[in-house]
Amino acid sequence: MSFAPSPSPLVPRPPGTDAPATCEVPHFAPVRVRGGRYQLARLVRHRRRALAAGLAVTAAALLAVGPDDADGARGHPSAAPVREHRAVEMVTAPVRIADGATVLLLRPGDRVDVIAAESTATGGGDARVIARGARVKKVPTPLEGAAESGALVVLSVPRSTAARLVGASATARLGVTLC
Repeated sequence: MSFAPSPSPLVPRPPGTDAPATCEVPHFAPVRVRGGRYQLARLVRHRRRALAAGLAVTAAALLAVGPDDADGARGHPSAAPVREHRAVEMVTAPVRIADGATVLLLRPGDRVDVIAAESTATGGGDARVIARGARVKKVPTPLEGAAESGALVVLSVPRSTAARLVGASATARLGVTLC
């Protein structure tokens, strides 16, 4: 029997004659992945990012697992209707304060309580708060000789409070306190 290569592909060859000759593999340094060893230490250093990522994953998991109610928001009972809050309509109300020197202390943006003091024949009087936490919009410059009649200040108040301010200014002297 001859082990010489045969020109015919149907004739079997002895095992191992079709593989290339062996050669030696050269030595090389090991391959290292950057950052793989220090990932936990870096994660501890960047706690905020880790916390944000954890919260995002938790929220996504809760969203995926939660009930599938399309009618209402989760966590709210569907039987109780949600009360709708009306926006308070703010108006600008000019108010004459009895003490003109007090108005000179005010600046736009200040918060004040407006107090109405009603005087009686006996000299005493009742004081009541007409507006609480009204925002000062503008303090006009006082006119000459008008210090005796008080000074004007422009306040931003709800519409119902503006009506009470106008009514009280007709019968009482108004004063302000800074909040």
